Amino acid sequence: MTLFPDLTGKALSRWMLADGPESDTVISSRVRLARNIEGLPFPHLMTPERGEKVIEMVRRAFASKDAAKLGLDDAEVIRMSEMSVVDRQVLVEKHLISPNLARNSTSGAAAITPDESVSVMINEEDHIRIQCLYAGLQLREALYRADRVDDLLEGKMEYAFSENRGYLTACPTNVGTGMRASVMVHLPALVINNKAGQVFTTVVKLGFIVRGLYGEGTEAVGNIFQVSNQVTLGQSEADIVQNLRNVVEQIIAQEKEARESLMSEMKEQIEDKVGRAYGILLYGHVFSSKEAMQYLSDVRLGVDLGLLPQVNRQVLNELLVAIRPGYLQKMAGRELDPWERDTMRADLIRSRLRPDGQASASAPA
Repeated sequence: MTLFPDLTGKALSRWMLADGPESDTVISSRVRLARNIEGLPFPHLMTPERGEKVIEMVRRAFASKDAAKLGLDDAEVIRMSEMSVVDRQVLVEKHLISPNLARNSTSGAAAITPDESVSVMINEEDHIRIQCLYAGLQLREALYRADRVDDLLEGKMEYAFSENRGYLTACPTNVGTGMRASVMVHLPALVINNKAGQVFTTVVKLGFIVRGLYGEGTEAVGNIFQVSNQVTLGQSEADIVQNLRNVVEQIIAQEKEARESLMSEMKEQIEDKVGRAYGILLYGHVFSSKEAMQYLSDVRLGVDLGLLPQVNRQVLNELLVAIRPGYLQKMAGRELDPWERDTMRADLIRSRLRPDGQASASAPA
């Protein structure tokens, strides 16, 4: 079995096909667990031989009867060295691997399930990083799945663990539970009302982090933000998830209130903003990535407000990946210069958003 065609040839992951809870505001929920193997140096200090040992340990775990009982035996371990630079970039754009792992073509690998809801990064910053993705606000479900994968791997290898400090990680900020839980939210109304900054300041004071579309070091484009926990030590995994959920629910409530305010106080302006964005995307021929993301944000707001019933939200989810540089070059089958990417991006958006093209979301069969 080879996952490459579905992994890098299709923008929409299977886990994104169903709308999850609060899907008009929350795009996805993710739980990531960082783990290391006792007796082995951290990845940045390992030899290629030891890196290969870690890959083989994970491969054997997913090939075991225990993995089959959990429905995880269909995961495939893929080495970064077996993938092209563009294929690796597509996996980053789909949030299946990190940019750091994509750069590790020597000993980096990933075990990914066909629906792409489970991705285990191997020899990234830590030996193992278990990641589970769910549509909408489903943090508890993501944690439950991540814990099952964690139990599988821990049953096949000994983790580096301290009774006092918890799971030992390459970066001290991950010590303890080793868990990062995050929620990707779309907050156009708070941005339009100039209230997003105030909300984020409060969130940070509560011990959480607000980042851009691709996490640490990335900017927020298309009014999409990631909210995640900052503390990993001194709290249980369940407590971290619940605390994050409580904060996200407050953000959702404020975003919905802001949307109601926009529709009651400046309905015509919002309808005009949404309509213009939709028209520009339907008939435009050149879009930068940032420009396209902003117009798509306006269209998504229109869909959520009931102003554009003809637009399928799944198509918008697909376009979050499909308009990125790596995916465009994958589809073209060659390297594209910026101008070629901008024109191809516009062509793709027009084909996906036209009224007779709603069934064109490239979800795996």
